[in-house]
Amino acid sequence: MNFKNIVMVAVFCLAFVSYSNAQSDRGGERKEPPTFAKLIEEMDANEDGKLSEDEVKGPLKENFSTIDTDEDGFITEKEFEDAPKPERKERGGR
Repeated sequence: MNFKNIVMVAVFCLAFVSYSNAQSDRGGERKEPPTFAKLIEEMDANEDGKLSEDEVKGPLKENFSTIDTDEDGFITEKEFEDAPKPERKERGGR
């Protein structure tokens, strides 16, 4: 292999790595909203099948009183499923 071929292979490899990194930086796949089962698995500290305000975080905590429609201090699966879904953020630059 001569010097010219080595340089061409190196340039190709660098271009491929740069393209791959650019693709992964965009987020690639769309994130699906979590299921109630996933939230229970991650947040239900006392394993009672419900989520109290002390157990939740993020948008669930911020909107707890809206989601907890029966005002018993817990979010059940039915309340979670019936809760208003957050609006998608607009993506800039496209």
